[in-house]
Amino acid sequence: MRILVCIKRVPAPGARINVTADGQAVDTTNLGFTMSPHEECALEAGLELVETHGGAVTALTLGPPEAEEQLRYAASLGVGTVVLLPIEEPDWDPQRTARALGGAIDGLEADAGAFDVIIFGNEAADSGGFQVGIRVARALGRPMVTGAKGLTVDAGTARVQREIDGTQEVYELPLPAVVGVKEGINLPRYPTMKGRLASRKVPIDERDAVADEGAQTTVRLLPPPEQVSHLVVLGEGPDAAGAVVAVLAERGLA
Repeated sequence: MRILVCIKRVPAPGARINVTADGQAVDTTNLGFTMSPHEECALEAGLELVETHGGAVTALTLGPPEAEEQLRYAASLGVGTVVLLPIEEPDWDPQRTARALGGAIDGLEADAGAFDVIIFGNEAADSGGFQVGIRVARALGRPMVTGAKGLTVDAGTARVQREIDGTQEVYELPLPAVVGVKEGINLPRYPTMKGRLASRKVPIDERDAVADEGAQTTVRLLPPPEQVSHLVVLGEGPDAAGAVVAVLAERGLA
């Protein structure tokens, strides 16, 4: 079985994100970077499929040359082939990104045959556009389900579970297929020291990122307003009892 997982280099979740003065980009000064969390689960899903059915996993990313770090992390987990489409800009719009990925996938499949399953994270942790995977699937003419919280393959069919409104939907897709998985579908593994060391020697298959610009443009990035909390000391020891009762009564709890 041939599995392709598309990943993205993003600022570390939980970090303080600042916007440049012109509002056109994220200020990456002092930011750490990682793989998008949904895509960590996508990578784990791909590795689990190969462990069950045999075959190999390929990881593909479009991003700055520094994204080699995320590809080597994927290699340290057991990914056999890693492919980088380097770009100089901080990011491309979803249309252009999907076109470049689609072209690269065509090239990879021309070299070694079609991928049985292409896996995306449900959305990138930075842009949250929900577009790239769907656009690639449509360009390739393959069925896709997003929001997956379960994925198995049997007899040429991908079985995808998706949680919705307190219940579960189940889809069966003929292979080759594309799936967008959500964080929580599995528990991503950690690399071993042996895997870390071996990943340093894995060759990066670097290919040109070729695609016309899309019609979507960034108008302005606006950081959300900061939430400020206040701490009020009501008193100390028994002397605070009256103040505590007053606060509970104010909120209808006493």
